[in-house]
Amino acid sequence: MKTQKRKAYHSADKFIQKLLKDNEVRVMFEAERAKTLIADAVRTARLKAGITQVELAKLAGTTQTVISRIESGTDSRTPSLDLLSRIAGACKATLTFTFEFPKRKVA
Repeated sequence: MKTQKRKAYHSADKFIQKLLKDNEVRVMFEAERAKTLIADAVRTARLKAGITQVELAKLAGTTQTVISRIESGTDSRTPSLDLLSRIAGACKATLTFTFEFPKRKVA
């Protein structure tokens, strides 16, 4: 029985960084990243508040389906600031956001 040689693993980091130099790709990447961060933030806030998706939906004036879609992070739509604000209020939290800038390399 012959043993197969494994191919060397190459990180995709260089390829990804090259793709992200394209503004259109970067915008799409950042939009998807934002949805993932929002999904995590909503789920974390709901769990910290100790409430179910149904309870959160009722308090925020929406449906459990909407909360589920947001928390899944797979919905093609991005929740509005109004909805996120209502969710934050329902969880007795404050909605905040920030712009982050890459660290500059020191020469």
